[in-house]
Amino acid sequence: MPGARRTGRTIHERISTMLSLIVSTIVFFIASWFIKRQLQQMDIPEGMTRGILILTLATVASLASAAAVNWVQTEIEGPEAAQQSSGALTQLLKDASQAPH
Repeated sequence: MPGARRTGRTIHERISTMLSLIVSTIVFFIASWFIKRQLQQMDIPEGMTRGILILTLATVASLASAAAVNWVQTEIEGPEAAQQSSGALTQLLKDASQAPH
């Protein structure tokens, strides 16, 4: 594809990254809605502190879900995928240093 940038990442890595992003975004909005509702039920007044608390807890839930998606993906594919891409980079660097200039 003209103008496309080659990142050296496999399609599985790209799908894993996109899946992690989508899941963590959905979890963020669900967690923020749920936390906001819980704080309203506890009659905690609205304000900056409450907003920061909602943001912080929803962010933690989002990051945890992204880590869980990455962990599951690693369990499915195995740790060899990361080692192979690292080995490919090492081989590429060796080839580039041995190329005549």
